[in-house]
Amino acid sequence: MARISAALDANGDLQKLGAVIRGRRKAINLSQEALADAAGIDRSHTGKIERGERNLTLLNLSRIANALGCRPSDLLSECGL
Repeated sequence: MARISAALDANGDLQKLGAVIRGRRKAINLSQEALADAAGIDRSHTGKIERGERNLTLLNLSRIANALGCRPSDLLSECGL
C-alpha cells in the first residue's frame, strides 16, 4: 500500500525523481543494492524511492546523490524540480 505522501503526489514528482535516480544508477552500472549500501539506506527502501512510493528526506537525497557522484540539486533539476 502506498504511503499518504506518495498518494498525494498529484504531479508525479516522486516518480520523476525516482526515475532520475534509477537512470543515473544504471548509467554508472550500479546495482540497487550497491547504491543502497553506498548511501546507507535499506535496499528495499531504495527500491521504493526509485518507484516513487516513498518521499525522500533531504538527508537521504544527499546520501543518494553522493553515492551517485553528483549533487542533490543535479537530481532535482534533471526531473524539473
